[in-house]
Amino acid sequence: MRPVKLLTAALAVALSLGASSDALAQAKDWKEIKKPALRPFKIQQPTRVALPNGAVIFLLQDRELPLINGYIVIRGGSSEEPKDKIGLVDLFGETWRTGGTKTRTGDELDDYLEMRAARVETGGDVDSTTISWNSLKGDFDDTFAVVVDLIRSPEFREDKLGIAKSQMNTVIARRNDDPMGIATREAMRLGYGKDSPYARIAEYDTVGAVTRDDLVAWHRKTVHPNNMIVGIVGDFDAKAMEQKLRKALGALPKGPAAAASKFEASPAKPGVYFVQKDDVTQSNIRMVHAGVRKNDPDYYAIQVMNEVFGGGFAARLFSNIRTKKGLAYNVGGGVGSQYDHPGLFTLSMSTKSESTVASVDALLEEIDKMQQEPISAEELRRAKDAILNSFIFQYDSKQKVLNQQLLLEYYGYPKDFLEKYQKAVESVTAEQVAAAAKKHIRKGDIALLVVGKESEFDAPLSKFGPVTTLDITIPDPGASKQTAPAAGSDEGKALMIKAADAMGGAAKLGAIKSYRMLSTLTVKGPMGEMALEADETTVFPDKQRQAMKTPMGEMTMVVTPDSGFMSMGGKMQDLPGSQKKGMLDSIRDSPMWLGSKAGDPAYTFAIAGDAKVGEIDTRVLEISGEGIRVKWCIDPKSGDLLRTIKSTPQGEQTVDFSDFRDVSGIKLPFKGVIKVGGEDSGVFQVKSFELNPQIDDAVFQKPAS
Repeated sequence: MRPVKLLTAALAVALSLGASSDALAQAKDWKEIKKPALRPFKIQQPTRVALPNGAVIFLLQDRELPLINGYIVIRGGSSEEPKDKIGLVDLFGETWRTGGTKTRTGDELDDYLEMRAARVETGGDVDSTTISWNSLKGDFDDTFAVVVDLIRSPEFREDKLGIAKSQMNTVIARRNDDPMGIATREAMRLGYGKDSPYARIAEYDTVGAVTRDDLVAWHRKTVHPNNMIVGIVGDFDAKAMEQKLRKALGALPKGPAAAASKFEASPAKPGVYFVQKDDVTQSNIRMVHAGVRKNDPDYYAIQVMNEVFGGGFAARLFSNIRTKKGLAYNVGGGVGSQYDHPGLFTLSMSTKSESTVASVDALLEEIDKMQQEPISAEELRRAKDAILNSFIFQYDSKQKVLNQQLLLEYYGYPKDFLEKYQKAVESVTAEQVAAAAKKHIRKGDIALLVVGKESEFDAPLSKFGPVTTLDITIPDPGASKQTAPAAGSDEGKALMIKAADAMGGAAKLGAIKSYRMLSTLTVKGPMGEMALEADETTVFPDKQRQAMKTPMGEMTMVVTPDSGFMSMGGKMQDLPGSQKKGMLDSIRDSPMWLGSKAGDPAYTFAIAGDAKVGEIDTRVLEISGEGIRVKWCIDPKSGDLLRTIKSTPQGEQTVDFSDFRDVSGIKLPFKGVIKVGGEDSGVFQVKSFELNPQIDDAVFQKPAS
């Protein structure tokens, strides 16, 4: 009986407060439920403090947990880095922290902070660099001391810069593996122009050109208090924290003011652009043209329009193209906006290759409908509800609120920009949405990009106009410094013939169709040395299987002209395109293969100087042909090949050969010392070498999944 008594009491209370029986009646349909109006959006404004030296500080107390988080934004980012050193700010952001300070290495900082369960990180972006930290309340002083030390005396140690470069080069090497990533990157380049700071990309050479001196100079140029905005949120006393910051940061001398960001854009002409990607079964489609800034008068109408058009499951693009027509795996987009420069209008879509052109037609049809068919009252209501109901979750913590206030300060927006958002969205009319669609979606300005396998398209892309094929080839290391290969010479050809003769002669080398080599490879890296047992089978010019026993288990990699895959621990995956190319190139730049080309007119041989290998003075021979470019260091007396030199994504690779032995009339090295970028990388020791063995072609076949 107790639940009944409680219910009766609740009803009595409700009636005593004036609730009618109609209000208490159960709704028969969900549409009858009346939702209360959203309360006005209010945020707790942080305390703003301006120091005499120009630093601006925001303090926001949050007593919920005994934690303190801090963030410093420093004006000046990659939009200002030299065009021949793209990647400098990314390397700066990574090495600033890992390189440590004059008093502690980065590794020592790791240990120091780990003992306190604290974190300090640095980073670089297109318009700023940052340093952030978090710690327990009781460890704030120790943690913040690290931050100040990084600001005052960073060291940018060479070894950490080398690691950061290697990581960036790995990203470059694999950037064409993901078709969606290609579409996003190339759409930005079409929308802003490939040389715009908002779209340009790092290459091996621009990364390689960055030196420690460049990082030191960047720090000297930008890291000054008058370029800093500091935010701290957490469990602290505001007055005491202000005094700590005044003492630590107020003593920093002013420096040159950061240059105002200049927007540079040279968008591609409207038209059709295509990237051939044969190893995919679906197409990635993008449509782009210029967008707006966040202070555009139509900003709020655009937000509502975006939600109606392409903002979610109920949006027109998703509902009509994916749900009703079944053309898309995902589809969406709208008019983009940025704080200090125009964003991009972008529509994105993924579809199976066989429905590529039909999908483009569907996108164009929806653009027409958005501009010609007025939105309904239901669409308007649903869009506003979706925006406002999600808006609050972007600022549901004091940390998020503080981060946004730092952004508004950085870009010079009014501090109540966020608080005006709710009322402004609520006041948007259907007529304003229609006007925004007509003004800010411009079919005549669109650059259409498709990444996919053309042979499987349902119709030619030329249906939409002349097609421009984009070249996304990753320039090889050294490409910016090299022009054409050095012209061949009689002296170079004679030296090549002598080297081939020392190996056994071009005819004998040309008779080698395949080989099997068993070896031990000792790899040197940041974690120390690791020994690998390798079993390599190669068929010239384009098949190779490498099986390696590693401490983690056996790994197999296979490459052929048509495929590339690897397996480990029972799991199989395709090789990234860059890794497949690297393996194929390694077959064709091997000494045995190139030795057989001594008389081939497709190759040129040029003398490229002298070099000392051990105690021997050698002649450097540059070999170029059929996409291969390497250098050999040859003993001019014996003709022995003592060193090979080639460019790799990780830096210049050299291999010094020794322990030469006769294998079926061919003189081959059984030992090699490998260096990359001047650093020891590994040593191989051959156990056995078999020329022209019987090979079952099945070893190169990819097992059925």
